[in-house]
Amino acid sequence: MKKLLCLLGSSGMLAACATPVSPLASQPVPAPIIQQNAPSSALPAPASEPAGTVPVLPAIPPVPPTPPVIVTPPPKPVAANPKALLDKLLPDYVKPRSGWRDDLVSAFGSLQIPHTAENYCAVIAVIEQESTFQADPVVPGLPKIVWGKINDKVDNYYIPLALVKTAFLKKSPNGQSYKERIDNLRTEKEMNDLFEDMSSEAQKLGLPVGMKNPIRTGGPMQVSVEFAEAHVRAWPYPYARNGSIRDEVFSRKGGIYFGSAILLQYPAPYTDMRYRFADFNAGRYASRNAAFQQAVAKLSGSKLALDGDLLRYQNGQPGRDTSSTQQALAKLRSRLGLSDADMLRDLKQEKSAGFAQTPLYSRIMQLADQQQGRKAPRELMPDIRLHSPKITRKLTTAWFADRVDGRYQRCLARR
Repeated sequence: MKKLLCLLGSSGMLAACATPVSPLASQPVPAPIIQQNAPSSALPAPASEPAGTVPVLPAIPPVPPTPPVIVTPPPKPVAANPKALLDKLLPDYVKPRSGWRDDLVSAFGSLQIPHTAENYCAVIAVIEQESTFQADPVVPGLPKIVWGKINDKVDNYYIPLALVKTAFLKKSPNGQSYKERIDNLRTEKEMNDLFEDMSSEAQKLGLPVGMKNPIRTGGPMQVSVEFAEAHVRAWPYPYARNGSIRDEVFSRKGGIYFGSAILLQYPAPYTDMRYRFADFNAGRYASRNAAFQQAVAKLSGSKLALDGDLLRYQNGQPGRDTSSTQQALAKLRSRLGLSDADMLRDLKQEKSAGFAQTPLYSRIMQLADQQQGRKAPRELMPDIRLHSPKITRKLTTAWFADRVDGRYQRCLARR
């Protein structure tokens, strides 16, 4: 029984938002991109971010050196009165309107995100898609989902589910038994609180003392708890905390704050907001990396999954297994003038802005431009299938991006 119940804390099975099948989901959570005008109290960025721009080495013939062309789009008008702008942009059904409005304005101010209609509509569109402006979204059939996943595990050990339920008859800190709480689950926050209590009472329940809460995302924007915990180490959290950062993610104010950060607080050279929406679903820079993969595939003659996942990861670190992208790049080694070690060094920056300044990226895109006789795409919708206990039909990252983009366009029309 004890061995069986250990599984409950290690499966990560109950993340409520849709997650991509791609190994990208297991990559380290991207650290926030800190702007140059960050507050002096901000901590330095985590080590996973590049310390600076990687110098671009001279191109190896036959690739001629091509200076980068930087096109700066005209700045979007910044609202003089953000609250008045949001009164126009928020859907009519949003309640309490002033609460959501004020939390959006506060988050943008704290994160130093420009108060533009485009930025506000991007966040509004994601909130609509993920929770329809519910701070604590209700998940239909949640008890069935939870027990079904538990049953899947107990089947592996040939132990009846009824015996497992008996172990949860013990009272939990809120006075109800754990079984009662599972049977009455309605929202993600309730599920998160349940697993927090199970973790704290692991020994009493016969669970491993080091059991972790498997709920990985939550709140009105379905933000990763791991991202939020990394963000506060690099950028000061502006609000008073009554509990953990995990608790903040499940609140309206904290959910908006961290959701706005992961969506907008990083430089992305995209021509269309759809690619930011894709990154929100698949991981930062997945759209840029998918375009890079397409270029590698065409140059090497290899068939690659264009999922934005350049390396294989294990426990948040690059694993020993060589990815298909690395194998394709090996065919181009002589044309690139880069060793396997050089390429791995650059690939490790795949979740940062700095990857676009590496010798590997620069030379691949130069070759792709030459091969096509024009500038090769620098952005591409990642090809990823979404899986979740809540999903019963085929959904993809492209589907998510298109759905959010439709809401985004309707929001802009409300100006």
